[in-house]
Amino acid sequence: MRLLIIEDFEVMREALVEGLTDQGFAVDATGDGKEGLWYATGNDYDAIILDIMLPGMNGLDILRAVRASGKDVPVLLLTAMDEVDDRVRGLDLGADDYLTKPFAVAELLARVRSLTRRGHRVRAPVIEVGDLAIDTVARTASRAGEPIALTPREFAMLEYLALRLGTVVTRSEIWEHLYAFSDESTSNVVEATIARLRRKLSPGEAKPLIHTRRGFGYVMAEQEPAE
Repeated sequence: MRLLIIEDFEVMREALVEGLTDQGFAVDATGDGKEGLWYATGNDYDAIILDIMLPGMNGLDILRAVRASGKDVPVLLLTAMDEVDDRVRGLDLGADDYLTKPFAVAELLARVRSLTRRGHRVRAPVIEVGDLAIDTVARTASRAGEPIALTPREFAMLEYLALRLGTVVTRSEIWEHLYAFSDESTSNVVEATIARLRRKLSPGEAKPLIHTRRGFGYVMAEQEPAE
């Protein structure tokens, strides 16, 4: 999942980037309001973490512009304890949730996970595909009860495919949702990660769950879809 953080307090911004990256998220971040708007309207994110008080352009104006552009990306507002009016205005402008400072990183992670699932119209924290279970909270996967050892990047790709269950996902969509601007990976990393996932998810004679649609991309489904 790819996130955007727009927060001008550098210490907090860097801590959030580190914590979310450790959890397998791809993260873009800025402390400037105008640059944040450029990121938000020019790219596809699974969620945006948005401070209200920003240099260049405040968070509520960014939120208004994002919604006016037609993007329905989930937005989590960061507000001070006494900014009740701003929280109300933010919710009225289309924010999906808010968190008051100071906050525990664990709570922010829980809210971000919930927002990314909601953005893909998935409510349950555990996604099941046949005998495969993907726990989006514990960040674990198992098949037929047997745990599957996954790297954070492999889990992120598995989670994204599962959230798009039954839908063909192109390589460019995967890249846009799993890799930040600062990531220097080469373009063939998507194919390499898909190959590793297939081996781990379907060892031996186990039924494959990730299918290739030649010329289009990949689709996760219990049964191989018809061409």
